[in-house]
Amino acid sequence: CSRNSSAVSTSSVAAWRADAVIKGHRLEAGALRECAEPDATVLWFSQPDAQERARLLERFQLDDHALASALDPDEVARIEFHPNGLFMIWKRPENYSGQDSFCFDVSSFGLLLSHDQMVLICADDRQLGELDQHRPMQEPLDVLLQVLFNNIHHYLGHLKVIKLIARELQQQFNASMDSRHLVQMFNLSESLVYYINAIDSNGSVLTRLRNHAHKHHFSSDSLALIEDMIIENEQCHKQANIYSTVFASLMDARGNLVNNNTNNLLRKLTLINVVFLPLNLLAGIGGMSEYSMMTTPLPWWISYPALLVGMAGLGTAMVVVLKRMARIRS
Repeated sequence: CSRNSSAVSTSSVAAWRADAVIKGHRLEAGALRECAEPDATVLWFSQPDAQERARLLERFQLDDHALASALDPDEVARIEFHPNGLFMIWKRPENYSGQDSFCFDVSSFGLLLSHDQMVLICADDRQLGELDQHRPMQEPLDVLLQVLFNNIHHYLGHLKVIKLIARELQQQFNASMDSRHLVQMFNLSESLVYYINAIDSNGSVLTRLRNHAHKHHFSSDSLALIEDMIIENEQCHKQANIYSTVFASLMDARGNLVNNNTNNLLRKLTLINVVFLPLNLLAGIGGMSEYSMMTTPLPWWISYPALLVGMAGLGTAMVVVLKRMARIRS
């Protein structure tokens, strides 16, 4: 809260900030300021325990299913309208870490909006910490729209990162042909599938929110922001679809390339075996006493070099014949 606020003492604010699970914020001068719960316009419940869940159920008239949905990372985005407000489940991208083997995950959080208060329910403590407050916020609805707008931009930022990672993986794959890079590209492709599903469900929520806004005569700024979010969400969805299609085609092409290189390697190994099989036979015969007996009239320094020259000539002839056969078949 501001220094001039007499409702909250310094000790109470310090005690409230020490509680890392529930945080209160109030709107002041178009921005959010941390404060104590009685003065809060926005309540932020992160990782609520059993006691705090019971408090949410009792104070905000949430049912068990809605609360469980807000904390379930696999819950589908949706919006429910009530006489006193609305309840929303929104899909968001998780923070990316380079140690995740190029996996981009999505999760869910819940938003409960009434006329004078917004409640944010999430499984971690980073949602409002990432909020871009460049736009002035005068009411809880502005905070909700800003949270959604920020998440859409988060998706767009992750798509740019995915594109850069894909280019780097393509260069590494062209240099080494390692199947490990194919696995990493598969992880990216799988992440894009989850992103497409999450962005699509968020788009349905935004469409219903726009219809609700027209019905209840939201302000022109709020309506314009909702329209902007719908447009950016559609662009994000199209971009994710394009990346997913390109990655799927690249994975098929790279997989075929790896199979082709493996087949070429096996063909070369087979060619070497075919060439050296008769040479091994001749070398075995030359290493026994029968060859010395057959070449008794000749000195050894003539007979054995002649054997080596004959083996080299036979090997060369077999290589030439096999190559010609391969050309004729091709």
